[in-house]
Amino acid sequence: MKVVLLVDVKKMGKKYDVIDVSSGHATNFLIPQKKAVQATGGKIKWAEEQKKNTVTEREIQANLLEKNVEDIKSAVVKMSGKVNEKGHLFAGIHKEELLKELTAQTGLSLDPDFIVLEKPVKEIGEFDIVVKSGKVETKFKLIVSAE
Repeated sequence: MKVVLLVDVKKMGKKYDVIDVSSGHATNFLIPQKKAVQATGGKIKWAEEQKKNTVTEREIQANLLEKNVEDIKSAVVKMSGKVNEKGHLFAGIHKEELLKELTAQTGLSLDPDFIVLEKPVKEIGEFDIVVKSGKVETKFKLIVSAE
């Protein structure tokens, strides 16, 4: 069964991809969880248009990043959270939270995929967070403290 993905699905495809999956997987998992819709002629056209718009938007954001490298480089994002007795955060700090704070500080709206973060930050201290898009790469400082 052909479906159009509405979100990124690991090991299957990216958002707006048209993929072929077993009908059981589509009807029991992807469609009920609103991760995909059945691919019809109209839905496939819609997905292609959305994909073009997404690519265009990412290019605009990449250009924005390129023009504002110095603003990002000078940014110092401060966040705090509850910690245990060993100094580890109960809830990790994810890309989306970092991006929200960076946007509040610099006024730049970037794609979360531009932030290079292998795993969520779960410790207090200072960290250099890499922001990368294509050839452009910069860093900003993250300071995590206990509440």
